[in-house]
Amino acid sequence: MTKVLIVAELDGHALNSSTRKCVACAAKLGADSIDVLVLSDNCADAAKAAAAIDGVSKVLTLEATHNSAPLAAVLAPQIAAAAEGYTHVFGPSTTFGKDVMPRVAALLGVGQVSDIMSVESARSFTRPVYAGNALLSVSVPEGKTIVATVRTASWKDAADGGNAPVEALQVNAPIPTHTRFVELAAAASERPDLQTAKKVISGGRGVGSAENFDIIYKLADKLGAGVGASRAAVDAGYVANDMQVGQTGKIIAPELYVAIGISGAIQHLTGIKDAGTIVAINKDPEAPIFEIADIGLVGDLFEIVPELEGKLG
Repeated sequence: MTKVLIVAELDGHALNSSTRKCVACAAKLGADSIDVLVLSDNCADAAKAAAAIDGVSKVLTLEATHNSAPLAAVLAPQIAAAAEGYTHVFGPSTTFGKDVMPRVAALLGVGQVSDIMSVESARSFTRPVYAGNALLSVSVPEGKTIVATVRTASWKDAADGGNAPVEALQVNAPIPTHTRFVELAAAASERPDLQTAKKVISGGRGVGSAENFDIIYKLADKLGAGVGASRAAVDAGYVANDMQVGQTGKIIAPELYVAIGISGAIQHLTGIKDAGTIVAINKDPEAPIFEIADIGLVGDLFEIVPELEGKLG
């Protein structure tokens, strides 16, 4: 019997869309049941959203004050305890999942399968290696719990249509006292979240400065898009590192990705392989970004972008 437990990722008290992608992946296993585990100090809204996802069998909640912040050291022992009886434990390959799931695997005494791109069978998966230049088939022996992260850029959201029951869960798990939440420092923005945005505008070294990055923000606001950046732009101090797209940043799969002043280093291309339509604007016609772009504009970005923005009205 194949039983999957999915660790829900939350944005505050709301369900992050990465959880839907994990459900879509789990559905490919032909699982007998797919349960979603919600950990929070207030699980109601996230549990309701998870219960409405098509394919979810049951939603389990662990509601406690110590779950108010997503601390891996606090959540992992509870997840490991809740995983008893499950053949698979899935989490998203987001910052949250990369932080929590390795701890869960260690507590269960198993290795982790990272970045599942596709499912070959209930115990065999495909994942990227060498910055996405090669794909590797990974098989897990029978008898071992499979702990894995799901490459969210490779999966579409599972649809609504479910009506799963919600059940409060009690587990016997040690809550560490050596780790505590102090504060969350995050830049407030009305723009869509980079990892879930349908449209993303990114700037690179070619933008030239932090002040010049305003040209990227203006175009993004016209399109209602999220804003990203290349590693070169982040290293140069143009933007904060939480905006970095690529192998060492965020792996994204928007419907539209516009790369402005980005040459197209391999680590950056790894982060956008699954984008729907890629548009590149660069003055260098030999830039590697044009090899994967669906639409390429060769020219001065400081002339092209304002003209493009003007045509958007």
